[in-house]
Amino acid sequence: MNTRFLAGAAAAVSAVLLAGCAGNSVGSSNAADSGSSAPAASGGGTVTISGQNFTEAEIVADMYAGVLKKAGYDPQVKLVGTRDIYMKVFPKSVDVVPEYVGGILEFLNGTYNGANANPVTLSDASQSITDAQPLLKKAGITLLDPSPATDSNAFFVSKKYADANNVSTLSDLKGKSVVLAAAPDCKGRLDCERGLTDKYGIKITKILPLGYASQQTYDSVLHGESQLGETSTTDGTLESQGLVLLTDDKQIQPAENLVPAVSSSFLADHPDVAAPLNALMAALTTEKLTQLNAQVAVDRQKPEDVAAQFLSDNGLG
Repeated sequence: MNTRFLAGAAAAVSAVLLAGCAGNSVGSSNAADSGSSAPAASGGGTVTISGQNFTEAEIVADMYAGVLKKAGYDPQVKLVGTRDIYMKVFPKSVDVVPEYVGGILEFLNGTYNGANANPVTLSDASQSITDAQPLLKKAGITLLDPSPATDSNAFFVSKKYADANNVSTLSDLKGKSVVLAAAPDCKGRLDCERGLTDKYGIKITKILPLGYASQQTYDSVLHGESQLGETSTTDGTLESQGLVLLTDDKQIQPAENLVPAVSSSFLADHPDVAAPLNALMAALTTEKLTQLNAQVAVDRQKPEDVAAQFLSDNGLG
């Protein structure tokens, strides 16, 4: 699962969010029964959207706001540093969060079953959501339709290395000795060092804890200090830097499809929020998401402008 989603919380930012979000009561609906909820109230009002404040999350949150505004709602977007922060108040005083299947499910798994609980997320997003219904019901959260777009951990090499070694998938690195530049918690993780070693047979001689998708990690690979670097599947900066993403052909990454997470209580009262959010999810793909990220990270466009253009181009805004 994407390591940036698991960072520790900042108490000061948490206090701002706790004070600033409008209140809702916790519900107990789940994805299996939310579609049959009687529309007790619907058709507008304030909807509070939270999430993380990295580039992709900002773009997607702006998209959520756009489609919900078109549906007659008054979106209030409050982005914060980490999942830990908004999960302190979601779903009590946050209505909707742009999420990732594995990220939210494993957070709830750890919350209710302990930090050492076995993973609950499979490579299939829909099946993962179905299997996790008891956790979601306990949390009072409903996950809507997962998007084809996914943003999971991924690994890259330099174009020079890829060309010289005929590498395009992680399996192509089997038996090769590499230095890995990655997040500090990579060692021992099934979706990082352990998976690369056990599933792919890659000989990792050293892990440089230079960060997840950080400039230090990019530079380390580009300068030959390391051969393999850790990033995400929607990193829009790789091509412009002369870096190549390798295919996870043995699927060591759990499903990290984008998915709207909604307060079950809010959804029961406002069932009409589901349709525009599901339509947005259906319109996104991993390739499109990568392009949107690049428009912000490389072309220096504003996230809100990129989001608005995508909605307009796809008849959603």
